[in-house]
Formats: sequence, C-alpha cells, structure tokens
Amino acid sequence: MEKFNSDEYLEEQERQEYVNGLKRFQAKGIPVFIDGERASEEDWDKIFMVREDGSFYMSDYVGMEEGALREIHFDRVYNR
Repeated sequence: MEKFNSDEYLEEQERQEYVNGLKRFQAKGIPVFIDGERASEEDWDKIFMVREDGSFYMSDYVGMEEGALREIHFDRVYNR
C-alpha cells in the first residue's frame, strides 16, 4: 500500500487553489506574465519551482492608479 503524505497533498491542494485564483483573474481580463512574457496556463507550474541555482519566482501585482489590478507578474529572483 502506498504511503499517503499529507504534507504533499496539502502543498498540491494549496498550489491548485493558487492556480484557480490566477484563472479567475485571467477570466476578468488580467494577464499573467512570467519573466516578462505573457504566460499560458501550461507555464504556470514553473512559478512553484525552486531551481538548482537557488532561483525561484516572486509575484508582483501591478495596479492602476485607481487601485484596480492591471497585471500579475512572476519574475525569477536569486537567493544569495
């Protein structure tokens, strides 16, 4: 019988909830960018990865002057 790891399940559940939130924003016309390029849903998994060089993705929520959300950006940063 395969051992059930509740931490992995919770982590996957949290990721799915986050992705569902991105989908809701995208459905409202708010684009998602990864490394400066408009990203498709197929690319979104990479925002959860930590790379061998220690880099990871940080989110930036770009608003308009009237306070509404305009874009969501994920840029690779390095932990040094």
